[in-house]
Amino acid sequence: MGPVMARGSSGKRVLVTGGAGFIASHVIVSLIEDYPDYLIINLDKLEYCASLKNLERISEKPNYKFIKGDICDSHFIKHLFETEKIDIVLHFAAQTHVDLSFCHSFEFMYVNVYGTRILVGAAYEARVEKFVYISTDEVYGSSLDEEFDETSPKRPTNPYASSKAAAECFVQSYWERYKFPVIITRSSNVYGPHQYPEKVIPKFISLLQHNRKCCIHGSGHQRRNFLYATDVVDAVLMILKEGKPGEIYNIGTNFEMSIAQLAKELIQLIKKTSSESETEHWVDHVSDRPSNDLRYPMKSEKMHRLGWRPKVSWKEGIKKTIEWYEDNFCNWKNAKNALEPFPVAESFLQCNRQ
Repeated sequence: MGPVMARGSSGKRVLVTGGAGFIASHVIVSLIEDYPDYLIINLDKLEYCASLKNLERISEKPNYKFIKGDICDSHFIKHLFETEKIDIVLHFAAQTHVDLSFCHSFEFMYVNVYGTRILVGAAYEARVEKFVYISTDEVYGSSLDEEFDETSPKRPTNPYASSKAAAECFVQSYWERYKFPVIITRSSNVYGPHQYPEKVIPKFISLLQHNRKCCIHGSGHQRRNFLYATDVVDAVLMILKEGKPGEIYNIGTNFEMSIAQLAKELIQLIKKTSSESETEHWVDHVSDRPSNDLRYPMKSEKMHRLGWRPKVSWKEGIKKTIEWYEDNFCNWKNAKNALEPFPVAESFLQCNRQ
């Protein structure tokens, strides 16, 4: 349990939702260490992709407090804001896996939209001083040439992205109607330690470390921009200090790689292959998703003007990530479930017919 700090004291009381998950756990660690006078409250439901082992290094710190709870429980959330006197909210909690969203679209809408609506409403009633909503580049949809800036229209193409776009609308409406100080971030694909191995980079790493093949949707020509986790943490903390209410900030990188090239590089790094045929041995191609966006290129000049730019190179970041999964794959009890093959396109279509 953390110390009790009244609102108005030098130490802020910061609520981080989904704090036992991937990016949020990195943010909590940085906040705990860099802001010892802040009380950091981690609210997490502890679903399959969360692990308190991500926070073991700070779990006994006096300015850290964990609360198990559900953002969709309106009575619980109202009570939380009344009792904890929150000053700042960093809202990370969400259902995020695109593949699962095709078969569980209602759950994604419930958690990501309804849960966000509950949280932002309670934060408004409690008059918190800043509410930061963590969104995604996927709300823009796919692009071949156009680079998206924060004014680009939202054209989501899958249930996950649609739920994040809808949640953004609820958050933004509180600024438009009440001038409630909300900020929205949209980041490129994030990778690094603490990520449940259902996403492409930790999944490929874990498959190869368990002597299994990388499973690629379709051609693998889809390209993604990859940001290392600590760079995103730096961006979020910069927004906490310098971000302007009512604004949207792209947190992006120019580094881009196709999924096929990603698999090839990871195979060469982990399996030490020396020929094309050896590398190809570790790849399986399956049918593509019903929709699989080609690219999400973003402009991040607004973040650059705040003073943020990515620091961690791909070579450095992927090395640290591979090493972490060698020792920490079992941080989740059900981690091996994430290594099962992706559903093929027909499975997605059958889900949508039900």
